[in-house]
Amino acid sequence: MILVKTEAGQQVLKDRSVPLTPRQRSAFIQFDGKRSIDDVLGSGLGIGREEVDQMVALGLLAPLAGQPPAVAPAVSAAPAPAASSGRSRQQRYKDAYPIATQLTGSLGLMGFRLNLQVEGTTSYEDLLALAPKIRAAVGPEKAAALDKALND
Repeated sequence: MILVKTEAGQQVLKDRSVPLTPRQRSAFIQFDGKRSIDDVLGSGLGIGREEVDQMVALGLLAPLAGQPPAVAPAVSAAPAPAASSGRSRQQRYKDAYPIATQLTGSLGLMGFRLNLQVEGTTSYEDLLALAPKIRAAVGPEKAAALDKALND
């Protein structure tokens, strides 16, 4: 399957509002509508399928228009195995951290201190403790993705 950057993804590439590791950013740049997921994964950047799925879940990447509809749900359904509570706390933290930083970063100056608190977290427990503050700041609808990443 071939993925391309969404409009939100293009914006993130410019303003870095969603923190990506250098490996993730390098892989993200390679999704140009010409390379398949397998090509990017095999390019030696050290990025895994779950990181690509996370960028899709965040709305940064989407399937190239014109691809068969049967292929697109496979990418969006990929996080579903994580719903089986077999994920470690480290994996939950890894999944939830970018969502939390995106949510608090979108608050602008109002959320600056909260964003710093999120960036200061180092564990699942730290981020879980901040979740109620984030939920109160952004509202339950926007915080649903964070809750899912932390608790599923």
